[in-house]
Amino acid sequence: MDQEKDTFATSEKVEASHILIEDEETANEVIKKLEAGEDFAELAKEYSTDTASAENDGELGFFGTGEMTEEFETAAFAMKVGETSDPVKTDWLPRYKSNG
Repeated sequence: MDQEKDTFATSEKVEASHILIEDEETANEVIKKLEAGEDFAELAKEYSTDTASAENDGELGFFGTGEMTEEFETAAFAMKVGETSDPVKTDWLPRYKSNG
């Protein structure tokens, strides 16, 4: 039975949203707006250069380890639900695993 459990084991997953920004100046502007209480989803639509997630309020959905850049994953897995992180500098190249 224990061998069968390994077959069905799933990795830990996290659900996250992001606002992808290309420069530090704009990132700081967005941070100030978030700290002032502006809506994350609206800021994602206005500022994110990741157009696919921007139209979805910045939502990336659920992902496991090895699917996003290491820096982003580290931040996402360390956060509590509803928390917003400090900016995470990455060379954003999402990696997707095939489910088939």
